[in-house]
Amino acid sequence: MKYIREFRDGNLAQKLAKAIRQEADPDRRYHLMEFCGGHTHAIFRYGVQDLVPENVEYVHGPGCPVCVLPVRRLDDAVELALTQNVILTTYGDMMRVPGTKQKSLIRAKAEGADIRMVYSTQDALKIARENPDRQVVFFAIGFETTTPPTAVAILQARAEGLRNFSVFCNHVLTPPAIAHIVNAPSEPGEDPVRIDGFLGPSHVSSVIGWASYEPAARDFRKPVVIAGFEPLDVMQSTLMLIRQINEGRHVVENQYTRVVTKEGNRKAQALAAEVLELRKVFEWRGLGYVPDSALRIREAFAEFDAEKRFALSPKESREVKSCECPAILRGVKKPTECKLFGTVCTPDNPMGACMVSSEGACAAYWTYGRKREAVLAAKGAAA
Repeated sequence: MKYIREFRDGNLAQKLAKAIRQEADPDRRYHLMEFCGGHTHAIFRYGVQDLVPENVEYVHGPGCPVCVLPVRRLDDAVELALTQNVILTTYGDMMRVPGTKQKSLIRAKAEGADIRMVYSTQDALKIARENPDRQVVFFAIGFETTTPPTAVAILQARAEGLRNFSVFCNHVLTPPAIAHIVNAPSEPGEDPVRIDGFLGPSHVSSVIGWASYEPAARDFRKPVVIAGFEPLDVMQSTLMLIRQINEGRHVVENQYTRVVTKEGNRKAQALAAEVLELRKVFEWRGLGYVPDSALRIREAFAEFDAEKRFALSPKESREVKSCECPAILRGVKKPTECKLFGTVCTPDNPMGACMVSSEGACAAYWTYGRKREAVLAAKGAAA
């Protein structure tokens, strides 16, 4: 990527670290939630946490679409693949996420289900063209960034007359999630999550625009800074948040000006709105049922809606016992506070979505080794 080195420059990082230390009030703590999992990985990959003062704490948020998908929806996808004789297409991260009784899509595939990993909606459409006698379902997940490609796929399927193609829609929306995190009561036995400001979603904001977060910043008096994914982006955004907090301001600022605009991508928004509409409520892993936080396929395109094409049975779904992924997504716990982390739960044997996903917090802790060795040693000594 052109100019990428400038956003990883060590000398500039030291200058930003010095500015953060000068601006941060030593008599207070700053709790900054990075919403995107991409920010979490940048923080740990480049050691950003070690460059800021100890009173500046990054709180890991629910910004990973694979992680926030509830077990029930994954169980539905497994049922589709095993009982409806469909070709289920999905992104790679979803293959290994454990559902109820640790049944994942890759285990369902081992049992004979026709499940295929794809890189895009166009791959799923190609499979539908090549298999006219089979029903092909695209397991659609993601935030606002990936909704336009899903809409385009449905429009394209209609134009081509691909009656054997449908979408299992699980797209979720970020502004309602931020509002819910700030406003939701704590779970029984949990301390309230302290959040003083948000590192706002990056690629999502390139689609919906940074103005989409103004109501949350205004209504809940929490500053939001739209931050890029490089280490210097995160550090500059941290400095911007600290300044807002010190000054008692709570507005949306855009650090990621090279990609994000106030209004976003109007064409992408129009495509999504043509095919998809708001759900009244949707379940998020860790957050529970969040009003107006997801999308479904409009009635005009019902023939491409897998939820209407196939009858799915009611089911009782459960997280893997002792997995703290839901609490981690709420910002209540760190991955190292989960007793499964690094022992039972590893990338080779994941117990929860936070360890599977390339944007998951547990995967970040494991991949970049932050506190991993100490945690494993402590658990080994306790055993």
